[in-house]
Amino acid sequence: MARQVWAVEQLGFAAKASKNLGLKAHATFSGALAWPYLYPWPQRPVGLIETAFAELAKRWRPILDVFDRHDVDLCYEVHPGEDLHDGASFEMFLDLLHEHPRCNVLYDPSHFVLQQLDYLEYLDSYHSRIKMFHVKDAEFNPTGRQGVYGGFQQWIKRAGRFRSLGDGQVDFGGIFSKLTQYGFDGWAVME
Repeated sequence: MARQVWAVEQLGFAAKASKNLGLKAHATFSGALAWPYLYPWPQRPVGLIETAFAELAKRWRPILDVFDRHDVDLCYEVHPGEDLHDGASFEMFLDLLHEHPRCNVLYDPSHFVLQQLDYLEYLDSYHSRIKMFHVKDAEFNPTGRQGVYGGFQQWIKRAGRFRSLGDGQVDFGGIFSKLTQYGFDGWAVME
């Protein structure tokens, strides 16, 4: 409990620092209360995910309110390993927060390549919530031995892995065209 109180305080300081620096968006991760139950066997108990997401929203609501008071968007990096890892999970969270205006997305298409999610269609669906953008490349080359989960192999031997910019499968021309179409005015940050 003490660590959680400390972490919430630190995020409050981050909101204030972001405002003082003239920043309009701040990056974060959602946390992973439900992630261990993404693909369980035996099947997870009924209501477990709903309970985890309700707790996630309960923890984040006061933090989002602090960011709102400082006029800074809080941008969750939609990321495998976190509870907010795709559009459906982001929507669940956003619904529980009653569409909080500071609940936004840090868009990183490399994570979507690794999950085999249509990252260009994601822009069509969530462009109004995308306030930050990581320019990072990835590739996904499944085999008969491994796919999305990577078979616990070292990074270099996995079917899906990050690559140097331009060496992967991300269509950055398509992304920049869609971001322009939707009037994205944030930074494109190479990670």
